[in-house]
Amino acid sequence: MDRDNKKFVLVVIEILKKKYKNPKCALNFSKPFDFLVAVILSAQCTDKRVNEITEKLFKKYKSTKSYAQAKLLELQKDIKSAGFFRNKAKNIIKSAKLSVEKFDGKIPQTMEELLTFPGAARKTANVVLGTVFNKAQGIAVDTHVIRLSNLLKLTESVIPVKIEKDLIEIVPKKYWIKFSHWMQILGREVCKARNPNCLQCCLNKICPSSKCFRG
Repeated sequence: MDRDNKKFVLVVIEILKKKYKNPKCALNFSKPFDFLVAVILSAQCTDKRVNEITEKLFKKYKSTKSYAQAKLLELQKDIKSAGFFRNKAKNIIKSAKLSVEKFDGKIPQTMEELLTFPGAARKTANVVLGTVFNKAQGIAVDTHVIRLSNLLKLTESVIPVKIEKDLIEIVPKKYWIKFSHWMQILGREVCKARNPNCLQCCLNKICPSSKCFRG
């Protein structure tokens, strides 16, 4: 396809901006470390399920220090329905200890420091920086962003780091945070992996993978 992706993605952005306005992260939280916990739990788990778990979890563990002092088996039980609970519980406790020991119980505000947290890849770091601190140091690439970026032919890769690099080159920085949210909402509500609803998709006239596309 002979197409200028920088111009094309601006059209995509204008449509998504009109449709979804100013999107918010679907994960509930009130404190920065709570949000990191929610993001850790969200790996291969729905946001709805995570919010159900954290409603009780945040009342039980009221500070970063309380997570750092948590009993591993007890925390595993608390988050079991999130899936992969053993590894997630381990990462939450290790992250809490690192936060307490190195960052005074707080969440650091740089990509480099966040990547030192157990289990925190660039997606996690980007989501935390964007949602908690409104800092755009990259584009959060989750399963929805991977799938939709490929359907829209914005990238030819399925590797998150490479997709992020491709998107950074064409998406204006002022939209880096919102772009992920827009793609996630579209992926959850309309362009579902097993049954994409092209007829109801706001991008169906321009998406080269749409059943409605006539380009």
